[in-house]
This record gives sequence, structure tokens and C-alpha cells, in this order.
Amino acid sequence: METTDYEHGVVPQDQRKGWLSIAAVWIAIGIDLSGAFLGIELASGMAFWDAIWATMLGSLLLGLLAMACTYVGASTGLSTAMISRAVFGRIGGAVLAIAITISLVGWFAVQTGFFGQNAQIAFHEFTGIDVPVQLFNAVGGVLMAITAFWGYRSINRLSSLAVPLLLLLLVVGVVVAFIQHGTAGLDARVDVTYTFGGAVSLVMGIFILGVVLSPDMARWAKTPKQAMAAGFVGFFFGNSIILVVAILLARVLNQTELMTMYFTLGMGGIAVVVLILAQWTTNTTNLYSAGLAFSSISSRLGRRTVTAVLAVIGIVIGVVGAADVFVSFILVIGTLIAPYGGVYLASFLTGRRTARWAHGAAVPHVDAWSIIAWAAGVLVAFATTNPADGPGFGWFTITTISSLDGLLVGFAVYVLLWLVRGGRRADAAQAVPDARTDEVAA
Repeated sequence: METTDYEHGVVPQDQRKGWLSIAAVWIAIGIDLSGAFLGIELASGMAFWDAIWATMLGSLLLGLLAMACTYVGASTGLSTAMISRAVFGRIGGAVLAIAITISLVGWFAVQTGFFGQNAQIAFHEFTGIDVPVQLFNAVGGVLMAITAFWGYRSINRLSSLAVPLLLLLLVVGVVVAFIQHGTAGLDARVDVTYTFGGAVSLVMGIFILGVVLSPDMARWAKTPKQAMAAGFVGFFFGNSIILVVAILLARVLNQTELMTMYFTLGMGGIAVVVLILAQWTTNTTNLYSAGLAFSSISSRLGRRTVTAVLAVIGIVIGVVGAADVFVSFILVIGTLIAPYGGVYLASFLTGRRTARWAHGAAVPHVDAWSIIAWAAGVLVAFATTNPADGPGFGWFTITTISSLDGLLVGFAVYVLLWLVRGGRRADAAQAVPDARTDEVAA
């Protein structure tokens, strides 16, 4: 099996894939137990249609943002961490790569925790035997690490097989729930604990890191247009499907665990299949991107070796209970990482014809302007987060979606600083010949 994933360079054109197979990867990532958890939370804390519209709006915004971020990945052929080198400089990019790695290993640990909790429920329902959840965490983590170790091609094959089956099983679960229990539960009154803006922010927060890191997969697209199509379809449908299914099942069955819901419907076997496939396809990409990010720090670091080490770390963290801090974790991640997406979008759109975007080009140790723009985005994201919705100050509002606020401000501040510095005139000294630029942007 071909194992090179071009972690230190550009994906060759003859290795690139069609948009549908890449979209399948993102749909598979979106169908996971963390999405089910959030859907259940929204179902118990909002009116039914408010929860559905918050899901649709948040997923639509994710899809639109993904179109922009995937364009950068396909145009450059570089991973997100390699892009950070062009944006923040050699040292600045390395620091950000470490931050991305920590975030993704944390996600990997959280997802193994969810897998363990639900696998324990399924095993008890089938056998009546109580097995420590830590065992399921470890087994699930190893399973997810295997595909990440082999790389993108393995992830692509897994997703292509899993997505049709997952969609079928999820739809069947909803249909059976309606047949057995009707739709009366959809209109049940609940205590409202989430604002609409807060819910949209959560919906975006659960996948915003995936949007910002989408170049890791988009660099495999044949053309930027195909990457954009894959990004919109993958993130809009991938993020919304599991949330809508979880909201529907939680309301109809009045349950708070996805596995318990399926066993209530007499579909325990299907529950196990959904559990394994959903977490496998999602969590393997967290570890894959973590390996890409950390290996980008030095050409001496091999992605496969780094991935194996990070897998051990993530499994240990998952076993000790990282899933317990899930909601706070995704809010903080969305606040810190989203502004980076705005900064690299602005940097690419304003300076794509400069030498630093050519693979292997010399870059400064640290690009202070990019870091200032990112810091401004983070500050605004915290400032606009309502304390009732997560870590933040609630000083003012912009879009009511704090992660989106941070991304937009990071983008705007970078562009403003670029204009103050002289815009294209300031970049002229770094200009590269058209042929070389076209090679990078193709």
C-alpha cells in the first residue's frame, strides 16, 4: 500500500481525487457521537424547531466557510500546518502546528471517551455484563489509530464504504421511531437553556476546527473548484445529519443516550454498527491531522512515527476521562482555532503571488503581523461569548456566533494591517515569476 502523504510537500496532481470521494470523508467525519451528544443537548434545551433551524444555519455557515478554506488547500496542495509556515513564519508556524496537534489529540481523546461510554452500554445490553469503560476506550482508540497510521488513502476507502451504510442506518432509526412512538414528542415543552445564537455557535464549534483544518483533505482535490464543492457538501450535510437525527430521536423517545435509543427501538445490532463506523471514520482523521501537523515542524519527523506516538498519548488521555469536559473543550477550541482560519484566508488572498507561498521558499522566523491579527480574533471571540454559553466575557455581540466573530475579525485585521503596510507594494519584493506562482496555485 502506498503510504506517503506528502506531509512535507505538495500533493502531486496525478495523486489527486474527485470531489465526491473527498466530500464522503467530511460527511463521515461529521457523523459522530459528539454530534449526537450535542443534538441531544439541543433537543432538551430548546424548542424543537429552534434547534433544527440553529442546526441548519450553523451547518450552512460551516459549508460556506469550508468553500473558502478548501480553496486554499487545493490551490497550494499543502497541509494546514505547512500553510501556517507561510502565514506565521518558520517559528510561528511551528508553534501553531504544536497548538493544532494538542487540540487534535484532545479531540481524539474525547472521541475515544464517547466511544467507550456507548460501547459499554451496548455490551451491557447484549450480555448483561459490566465491563470497565476504560477497556472500551482503549480498544476503540487502537482501532481508530490503525487507519490514521496508514494515511489519507486508507481514510478515503473507509469513508466511501461507511457513509452509505451510516446514512441508511440513521434514516431507518428515525423511521422506526416515528412508527413506534409517533411525533407527539416533537412538540413537548422544555426548559430553554440555550439561546439561538449560542446554539448556532455550538453547532459551528463542533466542526469549526475541521473547517480550519480542511486543507489537510482538500489538498487531495483535482482542482480548487472540486475542493470547494466537496467542502460545502461535506460540511453542510456532514454536520447537520447526525444533529438532526439526534434531535428527532431524543424528542420522540425522550432518551439521552444514542445507544439506549436504538436498543429501545429493538435495533441493538444496528446501534453497534453505527457506533463503530461513526467513531472510526471521525476519530481517525483527528489523529491523522495531528500527525500531519506535528511532522510539519521538521523534515526529520515522519508522519507515521509521529502518528503512532500521538495515538498512545491520546488513548491514555481518553482512558482517564477527557470526555467529561466535552462541551467546554469544543467552545475553547472554536474560540482559539477559528481566528487562524480567517488569518490564513486573508494571507493567501492578499499574497498568493508572493514567494513565501511557494513550497520550500524562505520565510521569516516569525510574522508578527499575522500573529497580531490572530490574537485580535481570539480576543474578540472571547469578548463576544456569552458566559451562559461558555468561556467568555459577553462584553458585546457582532454576529452572536463567537467562533465566527473571531474568524471574521482575524481576517479583517490582517487585511487592514496589510493595507496599512502598503498592500501589494509591500509584497513586491517577494514577488515570484508567474510560472512558479501558477505551479503552486494550480
